[in-house]
Amino acid sequence: MSMKPTVAVWKFTGCAGCQMEILRLEDELPSIREVVDIAYFMMAKRHYSSGPYDVSFVEGSVSTPREIEEIKKVRSNSKILVALGDCAVYGCVPSIKNWFPERYMEERVYENPSIIYSTKIHGIDEYVPVDLYLGGCPPHRTMFVEAVRALLMNIRPNLRRHTVCMECKFRENECLLTSRKRPCMGPVTLAGCGAICPSFNRDCEGCYGPMSDANAASLAEEFKAIGLSSDGILRKFRKYAGTSPKFAREAGTQ
Repeated sequence: MSMKPTVAVWKFTGCAGCQMEILRLEDELPSIREVVDIAYFMMAKRHYSSGPYDVSFVEGSVSTPREIEEIKKVRSNSKILVALGDCAVYGCVPSIKNWFPERYMEERVYENPSIIYSTKIHGIDEYVPVDLYLGGCPPHRTMFVEAVRALLMNIRPNLRRHTVCMECKFRENECLLTSRKRPCMGPVTLAGCGAICPSFNRDCEGCYGPMSDANAASLAEEFKAIGLSSDGILRKFRKYAGTSPKFAREAGTQ
């Protein structure tokens, strides 16, 4: 039996993009495997152990009664549980169904919706305690490396705590909000992406979720002042982190 710390990666309701981001660590994964046992990762290995696990990374939101029971089992079998990506943290894009009437999405999408048993979409902390949140759609792969390193050393990971606006300043980007009157979510969004969208003349969509002190109300007023409709403002705040309490009023959940 391996004496290395065990790491598991789980998939719930999501696109698997967060797991693909981990698999892009071609240069780092061999070194990671020297110090940890990747005990469960269905996208990366055929054989796996049944646990318990030292650290479990969970990608995806909880969207069915079966997944509610599954996330509870993962939690009970893991010393540390990490929400990996916006679906696991907030519900992300799948949570858009929460703003439609019950069964509306199932009836629009599935030929036989009667066999689909889905719930409202939530991040995993709706059902189990979470030890660490790694937001992003997807979170940058280096965040996974930092989280593994820090958690196995029993220290808090060194993750970015500033806004996308700061990353724009580091890259000397023109401000799309103030200079071009564009509805950019950068002032309330946690950094981590390297301001990739504004760097290519695209508005920040808020995919890393809200800052801890995000002033969403002020940004919504700014969006209104530059001509964005009420429906447009709702869509902006709902897209990735609409279930977050920090965006609750602007997303129409409060």
